[in-house]
Amino acid sequence: MAVRYFKLTIAYDGTDFHGWQIQANKPTVQGELVSILRRLTQENVQLHGAGRTDAGVHALGQVGSFRTQSTLSAGEFQRALNALLPPTIRIVGVEETGPDFNARWSAKGKLYRYRIYRGKVVPPTLWRYVLHYPFPLDEEAMKEAAARFVGVHDFASFAASTGSEDDDRERNMVREIFATELKRTEDGEELWFTVHGRSFLRYMVRKMVGTLLEVGRGKLTAGDIERLYEMRDRSKSGPTVPAQGLWMVRVEHEEAYRVEL
Repeated sequence: MAVRYFKLTIAYDGTDFHGWQIQANKPTVQGELVSILRRLTQENVQLHGAGRTDAGVHALGQVGSFRTQSTLSAGEFQRALNALLPPTIRIVGVEETGPDFNARWSAKGKLYRYRIYRGKVVPPTLWRYVLHYPFPLDEEAMKEAAARFVGVHDFASFAASTGSEDDDRERNMVREIFATELKRTEDGEELWFTVHGRSFLRYMVRKMVGTLLEVGRGKLTAGDIERLYEMRDRSKSGPTVPAQGLWMVRVEHEEAYRVEL
């Protein structure tokens, strides 16, 4: 039987999962998907993801890819997966692709969004999905700082450590950010930081947001962003903000990936 190739577009509430990547004896998004794909195909399916979101991080447009000899159509895979997956994971699209497509290696860009709730009381329907920060912030200074992330920079000050200082020094921390935006939602209750880049280091967006909050509090300035690039010292940037406010909005695989936020 012929081998076929599929692309999944996946949305999930990351609250109850230990991240995307399969871990022994822990619920993960990839683990849930692989378990059901193997049931449907009766094959040892391997699922590749576009990015390894951490525990508590959510997704609107994560992308996965797998190959199979199953005769199920794209629509049948979507219906079967959604029937068997927990309601916290939804398959929003399935497409049959060619053999050259790989969710991770074919990705040309990713869009992440971090949500900060600015109101006094977080509605109970939102607390799993936002960071609550009702205190004063200089949002104009934060916008100026957010713009300093655009371009090709060494983001060593904005990434998690490998646990080895030698490895950290040797790792390539250079990343390209296409665009950023910091804005209030229409109802004025939330502040959204949206960042569009080619690829991201672990904890990078959460460290960027932590740094923006330090700017908003007056502990750092927009001009300090360039200094942080040069220092390559994660202890000098802002803290890593909690995971629950972070969303993987989409992954782009087409060539025309430079899109407006």
